[in-house]
This record gives sequence, C-alpha cells and structure tokens, in this order.
Amino acid sequence: MSGSRIPAAVCAVLLAGGVTIGEQPRPARKAAPRPAAERDVLPFHAVEKTLPNGLKVIVVPTGFPNIVSLQIPVQTGSRNEVEPGKSGFAHFFEHMMFRGTKAYPSEKYNEVITQAGARQNAYTTNDYTNYHTTFAKDDLETVLKIEADRFKNLDYSQEGFKTEARAVLGEYNKNSANPLVKIEEVQHDKAFTTHTYKHTTMGFIKDIEDMPNQFDYSRTFFEHWYRPENTTVIVAGDVEPQRVIPLVEKYWGDWKPGHYRVDIPREPEPAAAVYAHVPWPSPTLPWVTIAFHGPAFSDTAKDYAAMDLLLDLYFGETSDTYKRLVEQEQKVDALFSDNEGHVDPSLRDEILKTFAEARSRPVAAKRLSDAKSNARYALVKSLDNTETIADTLAGFVRYHRSFDTLNNFYRVYDTLTPDDLLAAARRYFTDNRLVETTLS
Repeated sequence: MSGSRIPAAVCAVLLAGGVTIGEQPRPARKAAPRPAAERDVLPFHAVEKTLPNGLKVIVVPTGFPNIVSLQIPVQTGSRNEVEPGKSGFAHFFEHMMFRGTKAYPSEKYNEVITQAGARQNAYTTNDYTNYHTTFAKDDLETVLKIEADRFKNLDYSQEGFKTEARAVLGEYNKNSANPLVKIEEVQHDKAFTTHTYKHTTMGFIKDIEDMPNQFDYSRTFFEHWYRPENTTVIVAGDVEPQRVIPLVEKYWGDWKPGHYRVDIPREPEPAAAVYAHVPWPSPTLPWVTIAFHGPAFSDTAKDYAAMDLLLDLYFGETSDTYKRLVEQEQKVDALFSDNEGHVDPSLRDEILKTFAEARSRPVAAKRLSDAKSNARYALVKSLDNTETIADTLAGFVRYHRSFDTLNNFYRVYDTLTPDDLLAAARRYFTDNRLVETTLS
C-alpha cells in the first residue's frame, strides 16, 4: 500500500435551509386518491386515530409474533429552542423524562420496565425527540399506562434537576473532545445566521453551563412542548388495533392539550459561501466538511427526494467516486453520504468536482432506475423486525404525524426523472450555498 495514503472518512453534507425550514409542523392531512399502479413501500397497513385532545395514535400490526414496539415521537427538537440563552432543553428533557413521577418514581418505573423485560431508550434530533420501548405483547397495558403517566405527570426536584444539568455538561465536554463533533458544532454555527439550526441538539456551551440555574424555565419548556397535539403514539408488532386504541384512550385521553405556538426564525437565502476553521489542540487527522444548504423535507415536492438520490448516485457504494477513492486509489477508508460528515482536506477538490459533475449533466435513465429500485429494496430489507419497523416509522411520522408520509415520500422517488435531479443539483449545489469547515 502506498505510503502517501491518508486515512479519511468522506461525506457529502446537506444542511436543511431556505425559507421553508421556519414553518410550524403542519397538521396531519387526508391522503389524496392515488392510482392503483402506485406501490406502497411499506408492506403493512395501519389504523390511525386522533384523540379529542390532539394525540395521534398509529397502530401497525407487523406479523412478528409476541413482540411490541412503542415509539413516541414528540415534535420538539433543538429547532424549537427560540429563546435566547435557552438552547439544549429538548435534549435535556430526553434525560429528565427518566426521572419518574409521584406514582412511579424512577426506581419503581425502572423496576416495572425490568420486570416486563423491556428494552428502552430515547434520542433527540434537530426536529423531534423519540422515546422507544420494545417489550412482550402481554405487557402492553402496563407499558402504555406507565408511559402515559410520565408524559402527563413528570416530577422532579430542583436538586434532581441540577444533577441532570451537570450530567449534560459532562456529556457536552466528553463529546467536544471528539474533533468530528466539534467540527459539526462549528459548521452549524457558521452555516445559519437566524434559524435555530445554528446550534446543535446539545445547545450552546454558555447555555449548558447556565442550565443549573434554569429550573423554573425547565417547567415552562415541558409545559409548552410535551403536549398531546405535539405527540404521536406508535404501537407496532403483535397487536390488534381494536385493543390498542381503547387502551391509549383510557390512559392518554385525559392528557390536557396546550396552546403554545412559536415562530421559528426563517433563514434567509445564503448570499455567499462560508468558510470556517477549527484549531485543534492535540494531534489529529485534518478534517474538512463540504456542506450545502439543501431543501426542507417534503413528501410531495421533488427537491428533497432528488437530493437524497443524488447523494446516493454520486457518493454511494456503487458511485464512480466511491470506487475511485475507496477501492481503486485507496485514498480514503470510507466514503459516506449523509446529513453530516467529514473529508480529508487533500480530497476537497475531488469532492467539489463531483458536485460540479452533478450540475453539469443528467444521470443516465438506467442508472437512476437502478438507484430507485435499490433504495426501495434496501428499505424493505431493513424492515426485518418490529423495533426497526417502528423506529423507521417514527422518523417519518414526526413530520406530519401520518403513517402515509413514508409511502408518499417513496412515491415521489418513483416520479423522479434525470432532469429533476439535474435541476435540483443546479439549484442547491451552488457556490452561495457552500459551507466549508476545516479542523486541524
């Protein structure tokens, strides 16, 4: 192997941008009639119901015996943190939600979960927070009952609040020792001027350091966002809708809705490319992120789906760029296409050249057709267990609180033409949308 080889992980990055990212989550919509020839990518059917308090329930029988997965996506993430000095609270409540209630203090709550043999966790993103539990079907009512209790009646002391706030600061400091985490943080800070995507889910460090002093605000944040109209209860697995929905109504139906709305600042159209450098105090590989402001998610318009396919076509494992840099020239250890990522500086020009190629000519129709088929096949193949099915749904349900969102998105995939991809590349892979961040 050549001695000049520099290990690196390369990634094409798309940052959500443009005026649409500042919109409030839209209410669930009625599905439009569709031609019989259109195929649903999900091989399951769902029963959906919106309770009078605004809570959305989606029940998905999967055919896998005995196992149930409960996913509870809440439409609050770091994008909802609009108050100055108050970033990081969406992620903070991912921690606080395990603090217990008066009826089920954390020790008792954990005991019930353990006795049920359940596996549970949570995660926070820019746009939503998801709580997930997988368990045996016989424990369905128990799990729905205790989960409803903590969403309605979360209880914590000022001492417990400060303890968790210090833990979050420790998590931030640990993560910041990773150059890849730090470069992502700086990338977001430099890429956005007004939108709340400017900070990552962890929040700004000064806000995290001040978090122990924000006990009263924490109550306000919870009351604003942890409400039924922002929440979806997804129950997938060995379940019957006629049993699940009455149980959700029984335990979640008295959860009082809120009326809080917020205007998230809209990000203006980028005027020029942005460049930033992060000095690193210890030896590390040099890194560069090459990012472009991209379109907001849509399950009806073509741009987002087009960008998704473009990343796969030009940076996926079957792409010419991947074959050249990873397999043939072996300049990199891995090549990724995702929402965030990293490239070695020596490869910067080659990555930018690939984006330029996407702008210059349409992809071959056969190549596009294969990419569509591969994307559909990869998704269906991944749905081999109840937990993955439910988690995949949660990632799409969080947009419109609708089971149909994922199917709709893949219907848009099926309509894309080479000209659609070329138009999207020319619209978004432009100099004024470029955000380049280096670390060394």
